[in-house]
Amino acid sequence: MTDISTFIQDFHEAFGEKATLPILFYYSDTPVSFPEKTNGCMFKLLVKVKEGQDVTLSADTVTCGGGKHYAGFAPLPERVYTFVSEKERYKQTPQDVKEYVERLDVKLTDRKYLNFVRIDRAASFDGMEGLLFFAAPDMLSGLATWAYFDNNAEDAVSAPFGAGCASVISHAVRENRLGGRRTFIGLFDPSVRPYVEANELSFVIPACRFAEMLRTMRECCLFNTPAWAKVRHRMQEGDRVPRMIL
Repeated sequence: MTDISTFIQDFHEAFGEKATLPILFYYSDTPVSFPEKTNGCMFKLLVKVKEGQDVTLSADTVTCGGGKHYAGFAPLPERVYTFVSEKERYKQTPQDVKEYVERLDVKLTDRKYLNFVRIDRAASFDGMEGLLFFAAPDMLSGLATWAYFDNNAEDAVSAPFGAGCASVISHAVRENRLGGRRTFIGLFDPSVRPYVEANELSFVIPACRFAEMLRTMRECCLFNTPAWAKVRHRMQEGDRVPRMIL
């Protein structure tokens, strides 16, 4: 597999020097930082990883019952079914929530910690569950097109229902367990939106799929194509260029 430094070079070449580096996450019995209580949504902490701060989660520090389950640390409390349906109103009935959770089929980890590290602070890809990209629409365009390049399946890029933590962690872990080829767009959950940028969604590449995508990165549209060159330029220029590219 390509080493991390080579991937970072390719990433910047594809998306520009201003593009936010992805985050590598993995389970371990060794924390990369002192586990800090989340006091609600774990994304209050995870967004700090974009700035280079390592974050470690554990069963003791994730205070949200849903988040603790979707991170693989504990069973889901029964109260969550009613809360998601009747309080948050994200599903029509508590039974709908229960059916969703059963299909997601989260398996509890036997590791103590879940670590999140910006990729330039990681030693290798070994043992990772996936890569998390915080991405605006232009970057999502490139990531999704890369994922579609060698995969004609309709669910090559999926946007399943779920809490923010489920869309990032649970689906990647399950995909690895199944040896699947899906990637995931997430952070549609209104409850997580206050903790991320207004123009950001998540794009997660599970480890099992990333090994394949690494081999096609330089073959796809991200390199040496006029259309992507225009998008990359707009990403670099930010608000200084017109909204449309003509």
